[in-house]
Amino acid sequence: MAGDGARAAEVTIYDVAAAAGVSASTVSRALAKPGRVSWRTAEHVRRVAGELGYRSSRIQVPLSTRGSGVLALVVADIANPVFVGVVRGAERVAVAHDLTLAVVETQESERAEAQALARLEATVDGFVLASSRLSDQEIRSVAKRKPVVVLNRSVRSVTSVVSDNVRAVKKAAEHLVGLGHTSITYLAGPEASHADGTRWRGLQEAGLELDLRVGRVGPNLPTLRGGAVAAEAWARRPSTAVIAFNDLMAIGFLRAVTAGGRRVPEDVSVVGFDNIVDADIVRPGLTTIASPLVEMGSAGVAHLAAGRPREGGTGDPVLLPAWLVVRGSTGPARTAPPGVRLRRARGPAPRAGS
Repeated sequence: MAGDGARAAEVTIYDVAAAAGVSASTVSRALAKPGRVSWRTAEHVRRVAGELGYRSSRIQVPLSTRGSGVLALVVADIANPVFVGVVRGAERVAVAHDLTLAVVETQESERAEAQALARLEATVDGFVLASSRLSDQEIRSVAKRKPVVVLNRSVRSVTSVVSDNVRAVKKAAEHLVGLGHTSITYLAGPEASHADGTRWRGLQEAGLELDLRVGRVGPNLPTLRGGAVAAEAWARRPSTAVIAFNDLMAIGFLRAVTAGGRRVPEDVSVVGFDNIVDADIVRPGLTTIASPLVEMGSAGVAHLAAGRPREGGTGDPVLLPAWLVVRGSTGPARTAPPGVRLRRARGPAPRAGS
């Protein structure tokens, strides 16, 4: 409808500023240089701008004016609900910057990811790599030829957006300690996952700080089936609580142990990671660490659209907070079964994944 288009065209940066309750200069920074404002402010401004129909063609958007106007968002597994929020946030900002977002799935394969990047390099303006399985060196090599932003992982000399996994895992461990748990098993994810390494490191540090016994089973596929397989390994040396690499694994674990006659949380408390929709549907509801998935996707595309990777990605990663959502899958600890001997974390954490 022509009237709608006219109204959208009339929206100015001052309209966005008034609606968002910030200054016009803050709107400009949030849309063109998101690293110069807090992530909460940037996300708020982008949301308001989108609702008003404001288009950032009014400010300098390097990629949309000098290239194809297409960005590629590369995800490991499109069936994993964790990527739904990432895609949604990325798409929202791409539309606001008059860019087209192409989503590419690599099925957890390093080789498939490398091939996809090689084929797309000549036709897209930049890449957002979500949970990349490539090595740091391979990512830096691509970033020398094309703007790249990495999500859920920190890569030196490449703009990176990560959630505070270490602090979040420690919060989960503190929650379990408060319920009387003294032993926790980590259900590890894919061996090549950088996030898996940071989450395990966070739990090891929590073990030292809170006098916890920690164990690890895996690596495992980050799927329902992976959680069920991890349950079989856990049952051989059970602990009173587990923290899973992601919610899908946690749900798979929960289903497997309850099918085997154990109760959650009476016999074992379960904590997931990511706070996907299913976490609130499964019974009991899954206690989980909520990652800022939408904000992560938004920040990745915003940095590409503003040309920030070209300006230098050598600083610290953009760190987004994660938080604990407590539901029914965690409860007071029971005495561990006889003969359980979990090793206590000692020394520096090993580097798991790359």
